[in-house]
Amino acid sequence: MKLLLSMFAYPFIVRAFVVGILVSLCASLLGVPLVLKRYSMIGDGLSHVSFGALSVAVACGFAPLWFSIPIVVIAAFILMHVAEKSRVSADAMIAVFSASALAIGVIVTSLTTGMTTDVDSYMFGSILAMSRSDVILSVTLALCVLALYILFYHKLFSVTFDESFARATGVRVGTYKTILSVLTALTVVLGMRMMGAMLLSSLIIFPALSAMRVFKSFRSVVCFAAGLSVMCFCLGLTGSYLLSTPVGATVVVCDLAAFLLCCLIGRRRG
Repeated sequence: MKLLLSMFAYPFIVRAFVVGILVSLCASLLGVPLVLKRYSMIGDGLSHVSFGALSVAVACGFAPLWFSIPIVVIAAFILMHVAEKSRVSADAMIAVFSASALAIGVIVTSLTTGMTTDVDSYMFGSILAMSRSDVILSVTLALCVLALYILFYHKLFSVTFDESFARATGVRVGTYKTILSVLTALTVVLGMRMMGAMLLSSLIIFPALSAMRVFKSFRSVVCFAAGLSVMCFCLGLTGSYLLSTPVGATVVVCDLAAFLLCCLIGRRRG
């Protein structure tokens, strides 16, 4: 118990808890409609785009966070909108963005700074990367995501399950998809600093899949996914501190264990 309480004596761990809990909450809430609309791998693609942008920012001496945000937002908008109108499927478009951005980031890094500690932390995550500006941005992001669900729950529900019906009833489908794109991009940029580009998509995919194994209604899935995601992050960060393991990998293992448990519960319930 003393060891656990000693965690909060370090300001960077307190910041990591605040940012991680809020980012996990946002990722799980956004992940449910993304998984249902078969855009579950968009987190993986955007995290690689963010890594490419961060590599360029580090090489050029720009502020990494503010340089990568507009680039990732544009990439999210293209993946959510243009992919539907092109002959290339959404998963293929995500793969193109993911591989291309990752390749550009690696080449830029190798030609300039090399694989420094800063770049490595963006690849695999680091709780030391959390700053006060990340806390402020994560709080703002969480408020926006919660407002989206509280104020526009029914419209988001209709857009998620039947876009044609939503358009017929007067819902501005494009507007809500744009909001989802922007919020997902911001969540990816923030979460990548802690989870890393290689592991971030787990925050979006695992909670939604786990909740769908236990519950059937949209509201129940959303609520359970949010609570499970926050719990797994807290367990993962605590375990990382106690065992001296990487934060991102430990959180993913907790998400995997929760997913397997939910699969078992769902099978027992039939």
